[in-house]
Amino acid sequence: MRTILLLALMVIGTFGYSQTNINGNVVDQNNEPIPGANVVIVGTTIGTVTDFDGNFNLATSEVPPFKIEVSSIGYTSTTEGISSASQTITITLNESQTFLDEVVISASRTPERIFESPVTVERIGVSEIKNTTAADFYGGLENLKGVDVNTNSLTFKSVNTRGFASFANTRFMQLVDGMDNSTPALNFPIGNLVGMVETDVLSVELLPGASSALYGANAFNGILFMRSKSPFDYEGISVSIKQGITSQQAAGDNSYTDFGIRAAHKFSDKFAVKVNFGYLKGTDWAANNQDDKTTPGGTRADLNYDGVNIYGDEVSTNIKEVALTLEGLGILPAGANALVPSEVVSRTGYRESDLTNYNAESIKADWGLYYRPIEDNSLELSYVGKVGTGNTIYQGTNRYNIKGFFQEQHKLEIKNDNFFVRGYMVGDKSGDSYDMVFTGININRAWKDDNSWFGEYTGTYVQATLGGATDEQAHAAARAQAESGRYLPGSPEFEAAFNRSVADPDLSTGSKFQDASKYYHADANYNFSHLIDWAEIQLGGSFREYDLNSSGTIYTDFDGPIRYSEFGIYSQVQKTLPFEGDKSLKLTGSVRYDKSELFDGFYSPRLSAGYTLSRNHNIRASAQTGFRNPTTQDLFIGLNAGRAILVGSAESNLDRYTRDYAVSASGQLLGQPSQITQTGGAAYTNSYSAASVTALGETGNPAVLEVSNPDLIKPEKVTSFEIGYRGKINKLVVDFSTYYNSYEDFISQEVVIAPFYGEAGDGALSVAAIANGDFQAYSAYTNTDANVNSYGASLGLDMKVLGNFDLGGSYTFTKLDFDREANPDVMLNFNTPEHKFKASFGNKELFDNFGFNVSYRFSDDYFWEATFGNGVVPEFHVVDAQINYDVPSIKSTFKLGGTNLTNKEYFTAFGTGYIGSMYYLSWTINN
Repeated sequence: MRTILLLALMVIGTFGYSQTNINGNVVDQNNEPIPGANVVIVGTTIGTVTDFDGNFNLATSEVPPFKIEVSSIGYTSTTEGISSASQTITITLNESQTFLDEVVISASRTPERIFESPVTVERIGVSEIKNTTAADFYGGLENLKGVDVNTNSLTFKSVNTRGFASFANTRFMQLVDGMDNSTPALNFPIGNLVGMVETDVLSVELLPGASSALYGANAFNGILFMRSKSPFDYEGISVSIKQGITSQQAAGDNSYTDFGIRAAHKFSDKFAVKVNFGYLKGTDWAANNQDDKTTPGGTRADLNYDGVNIYGDEVSTNIKEVALTLEGLGILPAGANALVPSEVVSRTGYRESDLTNYNAESIKADWGLYYRPIEDNSLELSYVGKVGTGNTIYQGTNRYNIKGFFQEQHKLEIKNDNFFVRGYMVGDKSGDSYDMVFTGININRAWKDDNSWFGEYTGTYVQATLGGATDEQAHAAARAQAESGRYLPGSPEFEAAFNRSVADPDLSTGSKFQDASKYYHADANYNFSHLIDWAEIQLGGSFREYDLNSSGTIYTDFDGPIRYSEFGIYSQVQKTLPFEGDKSLKLTGSVRYDKSELFDGFYSPRLSAGYTLSRNHNIRASAQTGFRNPTTQDLFIGLNAGRAILVGSAESNLDRYTRDYAVSASGQLLGQPSQITQTGGAAYTNSYSAASVTALGETGNPAVLEVSNPDLIKPEKVTSFEIGYRGKINKLVVDFSTYYNSYEDFISQEVVIAPFYGEAGDGALSVAAIANGDFQAYSAYTNTDANVNSYGASLGLDMKVLGNFDLGGSYTFTKLDFDREANPDVMLNFNTPEHKFKASFGNKELFDNFGFNVSYRFSDDYFWEATFGNGVVPEFHVVDAQINYDVPSIKSTFKLGGTNLTNKEYFTAFGTGYIGSMYYLSWTINN
């Protein structure tokens, strides 16, 4: 009898466990389906997501009555009562008049409305991606308030906020589902080259300014968070096909293809998988600037010409010293050097277009396995793998053709609503990448070595002068003779020398970029809000180990990989104090401790307060400190960049870089050997400032020389203050913020000159070394003691006009406060326009299933400063537009768009190619 009763109870229990089944449809006010809407039982984590047609099915063991909450980005959330175990409902969501109700996670590591966020945050979701006027979601970031996107190439864009921008942007973090997307070799993100496939993007959040208190040392200028779609919530196959052309004066009209596919399946409520694949191919923006880097308005007619996008002409020497050497060897008769002027002459270089085919390509894939072992519980275990390869152009110290670059990521994670623990590895391989500057240099050397070239030049100059030629005629004859037999682009000899150079990692003979570095990272976070009622408390930490492995081609790791590690721990307390009516005060305090094995530890506190005056008005203020550790390159680089040698300033790195140098004939007359060996440590212990050496050349007065000997690098600190307002005034949504940053021990590079003999400051032998050309230029990594401050403000305005049209605009002001005249050798790389204005106008539903959007961007002119070169970036105006049409019967959206529709080409960084126009047609299915 007991057995029968037990079996009966089990049957009844099983029936009761699965008896509640809710079917429904979610639509907007126009009765159009809303895909991707979240349907959750109030007070639980049990829920589901609507499909492309807005339909959902929610099976649960919860017994009615209860309520479900339905929400979707861009719509006002609503709740519905469930009264029966089998119920079918239709739920209508009204489009929100403001983005302030959208939920973000990045600002406090916990879900909260943008309206209540303690700091500035920008966000785009699936709807904004569909309506962006850019060719892809990543390019659409440049339409966000306060955001700078600098275009390195077609497939490599660098995102930044609040100044100090560069393509090697180590001040800005980029996270994809919690994983750092920066490359181990370069120590910074390379755009979306090996990032996310657009059909898998759920949302993108951008947090401007310092965020070290929660996210660690690299979160100095801001963080970009990209979140992908869960296969539990978004099933099925989604496809995006985009075809178009790029149009540029230098490169012409070229085909552009971008394809993405996402496949996800939920096998059960416990197990789901997804796979993504993306492919992009096009032709990069060609760079053909032939202006002289060092002499404004200079041309190849100048003796020491160094063209911006001409490579090989970086090699130069003083032909007076060559004449003295030739006399000493008996090649020129005694006294012939008197006929030769003391002038620096450079070799003839090759155009960038001779050294690359501008192939832009990206192939990427990722996959994930997700397991939820406990029913009706948010606990989830997952493994995610990502791989990507591609071709692009990267501009750093030189211009690099990144060819066949490969990056992989592997992550294991366990999480629920209250905690996460994750660990991941990021590794890269440089493939067939090469330095285009050294390719030009070493093709020249393969044809005729430097000594032979300058010897022929100088000898011919003497002969021409003795024959009665003028100085100009003698130089012309000298170059013509030295250039005899030069390898011409396209010739078999040129191609053979090119192929040898790009396969050789020795920069004295080749140009191959070689690397197989990795880093290992782990982090964890626990939110105690389910255990503690009086406040929300979080505790977390992270650990990272670097494994640098460039075989001595980038870092000084010629004898094996360089390894070092760092860790951090943090805590945050958040408390909301309710007041009368809708008023409330949200207080947030956080502190983080970080320690690198190479430096002392640092604390990074942050305090913020957000005061809600009413449902439509909120003001906020925050104060925080941040810091950043020197990067892997700051510490361990050892790279000959042509005009200067880059030597990292980790104490153990100083003497790891060594090189032999020939001493001039004049130096040998002073009793110096014909050859000396100098280590990179000379940059830090025996050097003059570059500006003072230039002044010596102009004045001839040794008293102007200034000893440099920069200090070894240490972490940089920032103190940041921000106040802001978010609110809605009738139909107008306002988002305003202003900030002030004060930096201490600002990390910078300083060009110094190290003499081959003598001691800097001796007033004698070292001065003679400089005068004789017996010195080496170094780019040293150090901290400046100069006052460095920056400040700015952003204002965003959005509203509905003419019924259902969206009109928005933003203005951003950014200013550097720094005494350049007093600190000529300090390189800050601020690289940010003082004034930016952006505007957009569109309608997501102009008529049934048809929408459009037009955007405009203005940038003030600004000065670009980088190791590759310095110059003014002129102001630019850009207009982009798109129209889109939904065909619900085939679950498709068609989009026709164009960027830079005025065809006024522009660039965002000195030395890069001009950005032309793009025109495309896309077809997106089931997204």
